[in-house]
Amino acid sequence: MAILITGGAGYIGSHTCVELIQAGYDIIIVDNLSNSNRESVKRIELISGKKILFYQINLLHQTDIEIVFLENRIEAVIHFAGVKAVGNSVKEPLQYYQNNVTGTIILCEVMKKFNVNKMVFSSSATVYGIPEFLPIRENCKTNPTNPYGRTKLMIEEMLRDLYISNNEWSITILRYFNPIGAHKSGRIGEDANGIPNNLMPFITKVAAGKLQTLQIYGDCYPTIDGTGVRDYIHVVDLAKGHLKALEKTLSTSSVETYNIGTGEGNSVFELITAFESATGVRIPYKITNPRPGDIAISYADPSKAKQELGWQAEMGIEEMCEDAWRWQSNNPDGYLSNAAELISGKKS
Repeated sequence: MAILITGGAGYIGSHTCVELIQAGYDIIIVDNLSNSNRESVKRIELISGKKILFYQINLLHQTDIEIVFLENRIEAVIHFAGVKAVGNSVKEPLQYYQNNVTGTIILCEVMKKFNVNKMVFSSSATVYGIPEFLPIRENCKTNPTNPYGRTKLMIEEMLRDLYISNNEWSITILRYFNPIGAHKSGRIGEDANGIPNNLMPFITKVAAGKLQTLQIYGDCYPTIDGTGVRDYIHVVDLAKGHLKALEKTLSTSSVETYNIGTGEGNSVFELITAFESATGVRIPYKITNPRPGDIAISYADPSKAKQELGWQAEMGIEEMCEDAWRWQSNNPDGYLSNAAELISGKKS
């Protein structure tokens, strides 16, 4: 029996694949490579020492998804696949509803057809919108401020309805906050195409000289220094959270939601300072207008995950910065960099 990972070639998916393999699971990756790279699968194989079954498939193509289920014995699904940039979702909302919501409906239809009823779903703290209280608990009111967050909330509600319709389903929804960092090997990490949407790859590209200055979107928020505050979590800690969630999903029949974060908030300026301290590299920046859909402050209360999943974040902000910089330094052009050297083991 295998665990199917949709979007497994992506940033969070690839790190989760490593943790699952190291925990003894057999995995299958489905990814359309629209925002990822086939090279990441090779790097997962290099880290884990295990060959991975990979299908380049779009979730919108139901027949192709059914072939994966026909050809393999699938025990559960960890569902990462989807488009994810907040700003772009405001510009292209239909793309987000089509890919994220429709893609998930098709996936669930196929799972139902093949009697696979266990799923870990990759949701997001964006479902909360402007939080009614801090730190954010799972019972906080949901009111997303952008189409990306609304697609995640729609999927959550759909999955709850699915469980109500058939209590044999077991679904764990993870609302995670802001993943940064990279695997300690420096072989997998966040490979942003063009100008990054997320802060850390923007910082590392500036540090590497790929971009001249970091754009900070607004400095007039009601925060400690005027810049946005987020709960930054190491991507490996996040991946381990998916492992714990999978263990629960395989052993129960329920639908539960968990925050996955550190419980601490850091501003943009604080993250820059931590990066400069960890790496010794100065980050020039300029202030620009806030992005549509962004909020001032967001950080988690992760106590439910600790109590019920036995999970908590372990790595601090400087370690996140060190690991992100190692990835960028080893891979100045992302997954297009040094592939031959890394595969041959000449570079770590």
